Amino acid sequence: MNKIKKSHDEDQKFLNKIAFLESKQRERLLPPEVLIDEMPIKESHTLLDIGAGSGFFTIPMAKKTKETVYALDFDSRMLNVISEKAIKEDLQNIKLIESTIEALSLEDESIDFVMASLILHEVESLSKVLSKLYEVTKIGGHLLCLEYEKDEKIIEGPPMDIRISSTDLEQSLLNSGFKSTKITRINDSIYTILAKK
Repeated sequence: MNKIKKSHDEDQKFLNKIAFLESKQRERLLPPEVLIDEMPIKESHTLLDIGAGSGFFTIPMAKKTKETVYALDFDSRMLNVISEKAIKEDLQNIKLIESTIEALSLEDESIDFVMASLILHEVESLSKVLSKLYEVTKIGGHLLCLEYEKDEKIIEGPPMDIRISSTDLEQSLLNSGFKSTKITRINDSIYTILAKK
């Protein structure tokens, strides 16, 4: 009985997460097409969406390139959601990777553009993850990080103790080898940093 209840609770938690990731509120806060239109993505670029979730950014990214978009998530159920969306949208350039960022096994310098949306605050070692992303990014390629600002006035978002301030993340990117960075405030609580290799 307990196993059935636990399974039901986990299913409900997953459905709640999908509902949040797909919510109109989130779309207003982070309009994916608007953000992606401002990214230096070309039709000839190979893309990587880290912590792809339900494909909030993967799907619009796949419409911007003729090359492969890798969608990485450790949760196979999330990847199934992306797969269903890709079929519905008739997108055949998405490859699903069930893995953690640390265990990512793509070739070095194989990706033109990496997207890390609201995932870096969840990793165990930021420096290891950024080093891994640096390795897979082509010279001249970009990494876009999207995170909640570490600011006590901003209640919405993850717990304050796991957030990464924009200045700390910028320094970590530079320490990992990325050269130029540009910080943009998306709204009061969320920022992006575009880093170039």
